[in-house]
Amino acid sequence: MKSIFAGLLFAAAAVMGGKVSAQEPMHKPTIVLVHGAFADASSWNGVVKILQKDGYFVIAAANPLRGVKSDGAYVGSLVADLNSPVVLVGHSYGGNVITEAANGHANVKALVYVSAFAPDTGETVAELAGKFPGSTLGQALAPPAELADGSKDLYVLQSKFPAQFAADVPAAQAALMAATQRPLAQAALDEKSGDAAWKTIPSWFIYGDADRNIPPQVMAFMAKRASARDTVVVKGGSHVVMVSHPELVARLIEKAASAK
Repeated sequence: MKSIFAGLLFAAAAVMGGKVSAQEPMHKPTIVLVHGAFADASSWNGVVKILQKDGYFVIAAANPLRGVKSDGAYVGSLVADLNSPVVLVGHSYGGNVITEAANGHANVKALVYVSAFAPDTGETVAELAGKFPGSTLGQALAPPAELADGSKDLYVLQSKFPAQFAADVPAAQAALMAATQRPLAQAALDEKSGDAAWKTIPSWFIYGDADRNIPPQVMAFMAKRASARDTVVVKGGSHVVMVSHPELVARLIEKAASAK
C-alpha cells in the first residue's frame, strides 16, 4: 500500500508543479477526509475542489461504516502510509473514526470535526446523540435491514432524507444524496470509543445551528470539552455543512493545516 500512496503523492506534485520524494514530503499537510453514516466520499467534493486549488493533496477515504474500532484501524492504516503531516477531518460518525484513527500516529497534526461526534474514551454515538434533546434522526430511519450474518444495517428513508439530513441543499442534489447513501452498521451506535485523540491533538469544529441529526448543543459541548482552537457555527446550516457551505469548511481545514 505504501507504494500506492507514494505514487499518488508523486502524481499530485506533478499536477501542482512541485516535486516530492519518499525522503522529502510535501510542505503542506495531507488532508484526509472521512465521511459519516448515510453518506459517501462524494459528499466532500465541494471541499476537495477548494483544497486542491489551494495546493493541498487530499484523500477522501471510503469509510467502511462497520464499527468504530475497525473503521478507525482502516483509516489509521491509510494515515500510516503517508509520508507527511496529516490533518484528519471527520463528518458525523466520521468524527468517531478520526478520533480512533489518530491514535498511535505521530504525523497527525490536527483534527477537524465537521458536524461530527468527538467522543471521550468509552463514549458511544448513541450516548452522545441523546445527551441533549433535538435529534429527530430516529424518526427518519427505515426499519433495520438484516444481513446474512445476523447483523443489521441502518438507512435514512429517502422520503425523509432531504429535510432530516440536508435541508439547506438544493432538492435535486439532496435526492441524489438520499439515493446514494451508504448504511451504518447498527452495532456501531453502541460501540465504545477508544482513547480520545483530541486530548493530545489540537482540534477545530464547524457545525450548523439547524442540524437535526446531532443537536447543536451536543456539538457545542464537545467543542468546549475538547478545548477547540476554533469553533464555527453556520447559521441555518444542516447536518451536511460541507455540502452546503464548502468554502467555510475548507477555510477551517486550511486554518488547522497551517496552525503552529
